[in-house]
Amino acid sequence: MGDAEGQWQDGRLSGLLREVRRQASCVAGTDVCRILDWLHQQTGVDVAVVADDARTVESSTTGFPQEVLRSLAGLLARLSGGQLAAAATQADGLHVRCEALGPYEPRPVLVVVGRSAPTPEAVALTSHAGHVLALLRRAEGVDRTWRDYHDKARQLRFAVLHGLLAGGPMLARRMTTGAVPPVLDAERLRVHLLRCPSGDRDRIARAHQDPSGYHGQALMVHCPVFKEHLICLIADDGDDGTPCGSGGPERGLGQTLRLLVRDDPRYALGISGAQPLTATAEAYSQAAHALAAARTTPGRVSYYHGQTPLVGILPAQPALAWARALLRPLDSVPKASADITRLAVSMPRSGVARLLGLSRNTVTAHLRRAELALGQDLSDVRSRATVHLALALGNSCAGPEPDHHQRAPALPDLLSNELAAAWAQTVLRPLHARHRRTLQAWIDANTDAQQAARRLDISRNTVRAHLRTAEAALGLDLLTTGTGTHDVVHALDITAARAL
Repeated sequence: MGDAEGQWQDGRLSGLLREVRRQASCVAGTDVCRILDWLHQQTGVDVAVVADDARTVESSTTGFPQEVLRSLAGLLARLSGGQLAAAATQADGLHVRCEALGPYEPRPVLVVVGRSAPTPEAVALTSHAGHVLALLRRAEGVDRTWRDYHDKARQLRFAVLHGLLAGGPMLARRMTTGAVPPVLDAERLRVHLLRCPSGDRDRIARAHQDPSGYHGQALMVHCPVFKEHLICLIADDGDDGTPCGSGGPERGLGQTLRLLVRDDPRYALGISGAQPLTATAEAYSQAAHALAAARTTPGRVSYYHGQTPLVGILPAQPALAWARALLRPLDSVPKASADITRLAVSMPRSGVARLLGLSRNTVTAHLRRAELALGQDLSDVRSRATVHLALALGNSCAGPEPDHHQRAPALPDLLSNELAAAWAQTVLRPLHARHRRTLQAWIDANTDAQQAARRLDISRNTVRAHLRTAEAALGLDLLTTGTGTHDVVHALDITAARAL
């Protein structure tokens, strides 16, 4: 081939290389049609890529005669199966050249047809196009594998977290099928709950992911309920919120989260107290309360400094008798209904549906069964607070099953002691009088901000602003998971009963 002819072919190949560069930098995947159209423009032939089943056309130029494939079925099968790499033949009066793409069987096949025998230059360009297609498809397969790996790693991390929340470290270990994350060997952990734009969660988690799909001694999990939350489990933090040890990856992660918040006003961070792995659910609840306070605190980082929970100051045996009497009817409903009820008193129903992959109608049907059994309306905030308290008592109080013939106390009687009164006063003390009035009206309106605004003769936005201020003052989450609302309900009711 002479210099002029070589320069002419090199000039045509430069267009193919430009297309390769464009597609290599594109996240949308391989655009086969553009390569085929380029080959058609350069040689005049019509081209198709036949799938690895040797029958289906994946992509083709507009004028490609698909009927020719019937007479090529045997040849295409041998090319796809690896018996041949390339072949030239004639079919239906057309000149046909076929080339298998890629190293692994079954392989797709590039089929080129023309009315005249191809020139050596056309054959060379066809071969170049085939190699480019094979490389782009292979690169696309690598990208797809990379994405699948990160998706599966993210799902496994969520399974570990769910195991910790539902059954403790042993269940979480069983879910990993032997690839145990180091955080499960820690004695204690803190939950760092990061609020950030939902699109940033993948980038942050990938930046700190190790080859095993974990994050060293930590674990970063996409919250399936709240799309702006990244749940970060960090092993055994110290009193200042920075991990124990010197210079390890956990220290870097905790510090990185705080730096992210410092540098971006859209971010906020709530940090729980140090908890044993068996109390991961409590650590998450603490982090949620801290995050609610962090949104309005300088620096947008808040550590949980909670008080003794209500279940910790009630008389154990009477409280347990009341809780078991209230919850005993749940034994008569399907276990799925009881489990969904336990979730639904701590998060919105839509969140329960997303968490479990169920429709909202299905969640509502399960809750209806539980409501009928319990005699409670779980759409009412006071009923949810009552059931939540009973569930918390059932989980925290150990003791023998009370005598069924002994009458359990009523909830008002259980809460009518000096310790409960002191607890309620401590909960509500940080509130200004106007915020307390707004909070009372909001609870009385079953957490309907519009109805509370009408009762107070203020705007709905003012009600929301007062609630945000109350969240920060109380250190309780009222408007996201809403779990802090239960404490407010009981504190307000205890205080009102004492005033009578």
